[in-house]
Amino acid sequence: MTDFVKKIEAQLVSWRQSFHQYPELGFMEYVTTYRLGKELEKLGFSLHIGDDAIDPDARLGIPEAEDLIAHEQEAIDAGVDESWMKKMQGGLTGLVATLDTGRTGDHVAFRFDIDALPIKESTDESHLPFHDAFASKSTGVMHACGHDGHMTIGLGVAAYIASHQTSLKGRFTLLFQPAEEGGRGAKAMTAKGWLDDVDYFYSGHIGIQSLPVGTIAATTEGFLASSKLNVSFTGVSSHAGMRPELGRNALLAASAAATNLYAIPRHSDGITRINVGKMIAGSGRNIIPGEAYMEIETRGETQEINDYMLTEAKRIIQAAAAMHQVSCELTSVGVTEEMVCNEELIQKIKHACIGGEYVKEVLPKAQVSGSEDASFMMNRVQENGGKATYMLFGTELKYPHHHPAFDFQEDVLPVALETFVKIIEGGSKID
Repeated sequence: MTDFVKKIEAQLVSWRQSFHQYPELGFMEYVTTYRLGKELEKLGFSLHIGDDAIDPDARLGIPEAEDLIAHEQEAIDAGVDESWMKKMQGGLTGLVATLDTGRTGDHVAFRFDIDALPIKESTDESHLPFHDAFASKSTGVMHACGHDGHMTIGLGVAAYIASHQTSLKGRFTLLFQPAEEGGRGAKAMTAKGWLDDVDYFYSGHIGIQSLPVGTIAATTEGFLASSKLNVSFTGVSSHAGMRPELGRNALLAASAAATNLYAIPRHSDGITRINVGKMIAGSGRNIIPGEAYMEIETRGETQEINDYMLTEAKRIIQAAAAMHQVSCELTSVGVTEEMVCNEELIQKIKHACIGGEYVKEVLPKAQVSGSEDASFMMNRVQENGGKATYMLFGTELKYPHHHPAFDFQEDVLPVALETFVKIIEGGSKID
């Protein structure tokens, strides 16, 4: 196993840097899906793409049609085969790769997210991707959360399974999930039934906490349930000097909503969060703004607490609209659930990683925050009697996730791969 990881180490770096150069936003990962698929094809996996991989009707926050069409043409120009594009058309990105050894054993699933963020990457010489000429080639889009590393690790796991399948038992499902950012893609893959009969489910994240390379956490605790909303306010434009009384100010409604959202009383049963992340309104200083738009999110330690925050947020938004005599439309564009790792997997992972060359320390648990839509997959597995966990893979973090200069130490890639490989050997190797 160690020889395998060593042999593939340079390939991991090459894959990561290639993915980093071509980041794509959620449900527009056409080139990414295609590149992943061609590698997995060579390894002999059965591939499921388009509506074979995800339930189209379970998606949230689908990009505007004109954006999808424009990026589809860009993907074709970048070399994506038109037969693949036909299956992915309309934002049906991501894929599922399966391999059945034909021998009785556990069904083990792994999830790797593949989308990027709407962030302009740093051009500072101290930023390694820029300095080493593998920075994003897509203006305003960047892998600023490590997903380029996640899918690289996924290809490494696939390569191991393919090359060792004669000594393995059971079935393997690798989910290369679109649109993790904003909590949009996992629900659509889960709705397709991929997690319904899984015995063990593993996912994880590079970073989140700044930890030494070689340190991993077997489980995590603290991810919050969340809801994402887009809000459109529609009022009436008018001349601000001559007939202001005829106007209905959508900007003031949005502003009133934004400030009062932060006044929601916190819940006594646990952690809550609220954020107004974007607001656009108005067209000129002498015009009563007739339209306004904002993007918000709520979070809660449990589903019940998040539901409380969401209910209060909707009430405040609607009240602000009524106060300024404008209408409002609320659209759900993302959601995540609370998730709890199976603690019995701690010893399983610790035992599997004994003697690892790359894994130096296994922490039983890491405290985290934020939200993860892998929660849908984990919860479905656990509902059906399976076990699931979400791990962390340590790296130094000079800048936080979602920062223009975010980067991770590439030495974490073989650490994560060794972790997954040892887990596979610990449960799926023929006795």
